[in-house]
Amino acid sequence: MTIRQYLYTLTLLFAPAVTAGAAEPATSHDAAVARNLNTFNTIVKELEMNYVDTIRPKEAFDAAIGALLSTIDPYTEYYDADQRADLTKMTTGQYDYGGIGSFIMERDGSSFISYPMEGAPAATAGLRSGDKILKVDSVDASHMGSADVTKLLRGQAGTPLRVTVQRPYVTDSILTFDLVRGKLGEPSVPYWGVVNGNTGYIRLTSFIDQSGKDVREALEAFKKDPAVNKIVLDLRGNGGGLLEQAVDIVGNFVPKGTEVLRTRGRDASTEKIYKTTHSPIFPDIPLAVLVDGASASASEITAGALQDLDRAVLVGSRSFGKGLVQSTMQLPYDGLLKVTVAKYYIPSGRLIQALDYSHRNPDGSVARTPDSLTNVYKTLHGREVRDGGGLTPDIEVDWGKYSRLTFNLVRDNWTYDFANRYANTHPSIPDPWEFEITDEIYEDFKRSIDPEKLNYDKVCEELVKELAKTAEEEGYMNDSTKAALDALTPLLTHNLNHDLDTKRKEIADYLGAEIASRYYFDKGKIIQDLKTDPALKKAEEILSDPELLNKTLGTNK
Repeated sequence: MTIRQYLYTLTLLFAPAVTAGAAEPATSHDAAVARNLNTFNTIVKELEMNYVDTIRPKEAFDAAIGALLSTIDPYTEYYDADQRADLTKMTTGQYDYGGIGSFIMERDGSSFISYPMEGAPAATAGLRSGDKILKVDSVDASHMGSADVTKLLRGQAGTPLRVTVQRPYVTDSILTFDLVRGKLGEPSVPYWGVVNGNTGYIRLTSFIDQSGKDVREALEAFKKDPAVNKIVLDLRGNGGGLLEQAVDIVGNFVPKGTEVLRTRGRDASTEKIYKTTHSPIFPDIPLAVLVDGASASASEITAGALQDLDRAVLVGSRSFGKGLVQSTMQLPYDGLLKVTVAKYYIPSGRLIQALDYSHRNPDGSVARTPDSLTNVYKTLHGREVRDGGGLTPDIEVDWGKYSRLTFNLVRDNWTYDFANRYANTHPSIPDPWEFEITDEIYEDFKRSIDPEKLNYDKVCEELVKELAKTAEEEGYMNDSTKAALDALTPLLTHNLNHDLDTKRKEIADYLGAEIASRYYFDKGKIIQDLKTDPALKKAEEILSDPELLNKTLGTNK
């Protein structure tokens, strides 16, 4: 693309404020935009004509556009022709290219199959987590980074390729697979089912154009099952997507024609009201929605509307707080601009946006709205809720914290590698609801850890050393202090075997999910997590207690 083409693209971003051949805009704002755009164009021309070296237009203009958009909000983004696939994936769940359907990871200068997707060509052909990629067709990929290997694996859907891998923990380790690239996509509902006998559970991970249909399919199945007497919709970790899909999903639980949200742009006349358009499948079944700090945008529309309408109890932790709406605009040369065009307001009238990007601190940062400055609104039955700062759940859950040992075991792939070894030496495991980490499996895992290679943060030992150093510096180190520290040191010296036993439960929970995913993909991992999920437990407790549920929702007046 030439400099002239880039200038034309950049000019289009400012098009509303610039009119060729017209007089200077009347308002000071428009005049400032016109002056600065003219200055920018002049700088580019002068650099192009006079700079000692040739400027690189793509890098320069990508940086310029990025700097401009960074002054607005993080959701207004420019996508060039090469990046449009990322936006397509966000809205449809589908990729614009064909591939084998596996995440690729890079370790020690080589690339590995990380997690094959269920039903995708990689899984169907028999590729497994931990397989080291040696060749793609005739290209040596044994010491190739993940980005380059990914390029080799991608191509037009329907085209063949051959992948040679080295599989760990097996005798005949060099294996060759013939695959056909497929059209790839990720489902927005990786798992739904009846859990614990009578709870209809749905894990929704994104809001794409099929989400409403996928959720409705699960609900229709629950409707046919007489055992189902409550529903849990899990939106944890769901960063959002299409707001129309949020309205569609809310419509499964409230009367047709119910207002779910309003959007308002800079001009008040642009207000738009979104209402449900179909009759509910479950108008009155006890309902809980699980949220956390990563539940955002369309997730917050869904959860917030159901909370404001007193239709569902929210369980978990405070949501992210994104009350902004984006729309895409076509740019020249196949580019796109995703721009924030409105704010949304859920049924109580509140805006749950946590950050006000129009008011920045002197250093350019944006502060979160403090709770003391938020406003009180009322739900349908008069419960008090607040705007700003995301959604506060009706029932809060303490997620707890993983220990440093568990963090290190996960970060450095000890659990990942053991799950690969287990899967390559055990042809099957029980159903994920029945599978558990037995003492035998856990002891085997402990033996797989090399204490010399485990990068283990031994906090107690470091604190004792720091205490001794500080005592020396501040003049408190004497014979008595040294004797006390000498006595304390062995008591706080870490023993790996002891620590692995102490943290067995949390490590075993994570390890069980890793192993189950090797046999049952995302479904296996989700089920293993649900077996010890504190939020699901809380949700089932309150949904099973009509008096407590009605009190929480304010419906017992």
